[in-house]
Parts: sequence; C-alpha cells; structure tokens
Amino acid sequence: MSTAANPEQPSPGPKYFVNIEGTEHPWDRGTITPADIRTLGGLPANEPVIEIDLEDNSERQLAEGEPVELKPGRGFARKIRFKRG
Repeated sequence: MSTAANPEQPSPGPKYFVNIEGTEHPWDRGTITPADIRTLGGLPANEPVIEIDLEDNSERQLAEGEPVELKPGRGFARKIRFKRG
C-alpha cells in the first residue's frame, strides 16, 4: 500500500491571500471580518479597517462584523487590500 499523495487532489492549505498594509497573509476561508483582519495583521483593536480596491483606488471603511467575500487566485480576481483607518 502506497502512502504517496494523490496528484489529482488539490493540496490542502490557504486558498486566499489577504494584503494588509502591504504584507500578504494566507487565509483559508472565503470571507474575512474586520476583527480577523486586525488579528491577522497585528492591528490595534480600536482602529477602523479600510478596504481599498486596487483597480480604481477607491476606499471604504468596513463596519464591525461585516464579512468581506474573498476571491481565490491572484491574477484574475479583483485586487483588494486592507489598512487601518
């Protein structure tokens, strides 16, 4: 019996990368909240979180508890990053 991994199955691990203040962080769920972003990026709990759409450089402040849907991949999805407010 072989213990080799099946090359047909996708490898487990992070499916998303979240850019927080210029640093990419791996993330394995399809949504993320401002609290998750603060924890992942080491941001203070009292700072607002700003979503930046890198296609048009628009910004918006996320509401506490608001889930943000992430898109897999790096080249074909809308590019979004986050920063403290």
